[in-house]
Amino acid sequence: MAGPAPLIRIDQAREFDGQTVTLQGWVHNLRRSGKIAFPTFRDGSGFIQGVVVKQDVPEEIFERCRHLTHESSVRVTGKVRADERAPGGFELDVSDLEVVQAVPADQPFPITPKEHGVEFLMDQRHLWLRSRRQHAILRVRHEVIRAARDYFDNNGFTLVDTPILTPAACEGTTTLFQVPYFDYETAYLAQSGQLYSEATAAAFGKVYCFGPTFRAEKSKTRRHLTEFWMIEPEMAYADLNAVMDLAEDFLENVVQRVLKNKAEELKVLERDTSKLEKVKKPFPRISYDDAVEILKRKGSEIQWGGDFGGTDETLIGEDFEKPLMVHRFPMAIKAFYMQPDAERPELALGVDVLAPEGYGEIIGGGQRIHDYALLLQKLEEHKLPKEAFDWYLDLRRYGAVPHGGFGMGIERCVAWVCGLEHVRETIAFPRMLYRTRP
Repeated sequence: MAGPAPLIRIDQAREFDGQTVTLQGWVHNLRRSGKIAFPTFRDGSGFIQGVVVKQDVPEEIFERCRHLTHESSVRVTGKVRADERAPGGFELDVSDLEVVQAVPADQPFPITPKEHGVEFLMDQRHLWLRSRRQHAILRVRHEVIRAARDYFDNNGFTLVDTPILTPAACEGTTTLFQVPYFDYETAYLAQSGQLYSEATAAAFGKVYCFGPTFRAEKSKTRRHLTEFWMIEPEMAYADLNAVMDLAEDFLENVVQRVLKNKAEELKVLERDTSKLEKVKKPFPRISYDDAVEILKRKGSEIQWGGDFGGTDETLIGEDFEKPLMVHRFPMAIKAFYMQPDAERPELALGVDVLAPEGYGEIIGGGQRIHDYALLLQKLEEHKLPKEAFDWYLDLRRYGAVPHGGFGMGIERCVAWVCGLEHVRETIAFPRMLYRTRP
């Protein structure tokens, strides 16, 4: 007597061609044509179309399949059959179906195939995540994160987690979320793990941290979230060139991994992958001076010393098919910890990596000040409290070396790789200026 059908995930269907299996998932769609029903199932690993023929199943099963409602949860049994016309290359000839929970027909799933406004979809984000498009985006995000971790793990970096609650600012005090820390003091949600990674780099040589970061910027642009995830490597005995070399190699590796492993997801997103295929070393490198000249030629009113806005970044990068590395910005527009250029002290040894196709900055980093007196001077110039940075100054007292690193925002990278208009779709539950729900 045959045993129960093996329980599989949809992405395993290829391994069970011609065999009877059981799937557990949800009804994604339903088409009916006379004596045949075509329910599409999803289970988180993929989608598969079922075929239910009235004469091949008990009447009760056929009627149950005919009246399935969108997003009802089901347990379904059937024979896997290869069909190159089907999404994923396989269909399921259904022989049995159990409804675990039926969505009432008079209270249907709120997201339908019709056009919905962005605000409605964001209010229904907890349900919108079930769509094929959102599924593809978050699968790509997963691959970007896996590729990033694998890159550093395989290249001698040690993962060292950094605090989310911090006593002081990293990027300046104007974009901090304050948190009462008992009755003791005011703490802040971390803008970056960098300062702590400088400490761990002095202990381990090469480190990285990866976690949520927070910026209280009252910005509503398509590139900004108030809570986002950032991966940040830091290296002892590293100068600006070493940082740029690392960023270049790292970014190529991440993009090529996504192209290799998530081709189906990029196809769902209708991404022009020919543009991503060009993301290979070497990347063009230009100075801030050259970037300002490019902007002026294109009609920008920017003056030397000004920071780049989103439009500026788009204009600078539109002539390049690969990510563009812009280095040596004015010290006045960079963070207090940036190492000055020895030949031109008014310039910082920093770099921004601008993604092509108008996606702007996805990596920012550079060489850090390693001289105690100079760092103390910069703290005073930026009006930052010395006592809050005593431990950070200690790193320059005991075995200071040239060092540097960078940060890459996962959401901006995913938006670029997926070809998305806005970063809000790159994270399951985005936090923006006027959105903290769901």
